[in-house]
Amino acid sequence: MQKKLHRILLTFIVTVSLSILLFSCGAKDADVQSAVETALKANSDFSGLTATVKDGVVTLNGETKSESIKAQAEVTAKSVKGVKNVINNSTVATPPPPPVEPQVAIATDDALTQSVSVVIKDFPGVKAEVKDGVITLTGEIKRPSLQKLLPMLHALTPKSIENKLTIK
Repeated sequence: MQKKLHRILLTFIVTVSLSILLFSCGAKDADVQSAVETALKANSDFSGLTATVKDGVVTLNGETKSESIKAQAEVTAKSVKGVKNVINNSTVATPPPPPVEPQVAIATDDALTQSVSVVIKDFPGVKAEVKDGVITLTGEIKRPSLQKLLPMLHALTPKSIENKLTIK
């Protein structure tokens, strides 16, 4: 009976000892975390990520540039020895807005030049030049005609009108 008791006690001690030995041989969280961080640092695409490990479960946090990089980081972490599972809490950065295309300036001088030509055709002796939205008038005109011409030109909404006309 005493032999049986010794055998049971010995079996119990061996079982407990083996359990403790096997448990202590398992990967420690600090070692796993170090290995995961090393694996992540090997790829510059993962530079915005951090990893924490608890009970062999890796939690990824931070920001990646795309969904595919996020998925790659998870695969990389899972490939590390001792990792039981990966919780990927990383987010994908919002892409920057596309560059604004420079707007083509509408050649307002062309349209203004055409409009001015239509207006001054009824005023012989008057010449007009348009540059940067400014109408420059040269030539000769009678005072009553000038009083008709200027309001018509102002209606075209130029930046300004330079009157260099000689009044007869």
